[in-house]
Amino acid sequence: MTRDDDCFHENRFKTLAVGAAENATRPDKGGTSDVIPPIHLSSTFEWGSGDNANEHDYSRESNPTRAALEKQLARLEGGEHGLAFASGMAAISTTVLSLVPPGGHLISSDSVYSGTERLLTDFVANHLGVDVEFVDAREPENVATAVDSETALIWAETPTNPLIRLCDVRSIGDIADDHGVPFGVDSTFASPYFQAPLELGADIAVHSTTKYLNGHSDSIGGAVVTDNDEIFENLAFSQRIGLGNMLSPFDCYLVARGIKTLPARMEHHQENAMAVARLLETHDRVARVYYPGLESHPQHELAAEQMSGYSGMLSFEFDGTLVEIEAFIDGLELFTPGASLGGVESLIEVPSLMIPDEVSHGSATAEIPETLVRISVGIEDVDDLCEDLRTALP
Repeated sequence: MTRDDDCFHENRFKTLAVGAAENATRPDKGGTSDVIPPIHLSSTFEWGSGDNANEHDYSRESNPTRAALEKQLARLEGGEHGLAFASGMAAISTTVLSLVPPGGHLISSDSVYSGTERLLTDFVANHLGVDVEFVDAREPENVATAVDSETALIWAETPTNPLIRLCDVRSIGDIADDHGVPFGVDSTFASPYFQAPLELGADIAVHSTTKYLNGHSDSIGGAVVTDNDEIFENLAFSQRIGLGNMLSPFDCYLVARGIKTLPARMEHHQENAMAVARLLETHDRVARVYYPGLESHPQHELAAEQMSGYSGMLSFEFDGTLVEIEAFIDGLELFTPGASLGGVESLIEVPSLMIPDEVSHGSATAEIPETLVRISVGIEDVDDLCEDLRTALP
């Protein structure tokens, strides 16, 4: 099943992905006849008043290219408002700083991207005095127990980086609603194609557009989508005035371009990832595979319920030493060692070797095994990918 099976918008997802940002430049809209919205690089626009007033005055506050992308992002997520940021971390930090006051209380799932964990502990907690509480959000009851009168935000990542754990978005959304607390979900690993947090009950959906939304490893960016007017106003002020961390026009163009092929890419990512996961699951040098599409994943049923597909991210525990893992990585030809994800090319990462901070900080939240290997499965020929792994595994 894909999100196109559910007509949750005026048009189905694939149609929105291809054409959602266009209409603004058609002649009947007062523009030109560009099929693709142009890149507006101007930092400022001629001032007008009354009937001659412009929608855009200064590009930090509003830019036509960014506005088109933000509308496109909102449509894809089924939200009312979209905002494009300079990075995924900019999107997350703006959300947290806009909604959680100094001295407030924030609840976060205990398995999150290391950059998010460090933001919450080293900056939000240490410098702003926020009480940051990490809980195992795989059990919604743990979230419910942690909520108190000072809670200003519930934050979750699902699926998580790099352990591929899931949170029950609908159940946590109900808890947040009961207490009147905003609930934000980092849905980067799933992309809007395979998961719709707002429809499941979240108030905020966050993405690193660097990953699947752009899909070509040539742009850094972030996005926030919400259907809550008050939350949007707070975030928009921080994006445009308070922090000024909006996405550049050229990067907006790159993300909008990437979105056009998002459905086709995600289907291919998932197909390849499933084949790779099944191969690894049967290999005698692999102790455990973490991929929500496998029935062996402890949260497979939840994944099938709240996601319309399983995406292209997986991790596995290598049965061997770090020296053997290094030899395995060196033996690969198609999988490039790299720290990012979501591009058309396949990447592989060993956090303990390549990003030791991710492992050391994991001890403050969810422990990351030393022999964990994370793979972002690309859209190459799946037989080539599987053969590469078979050849390199000892």
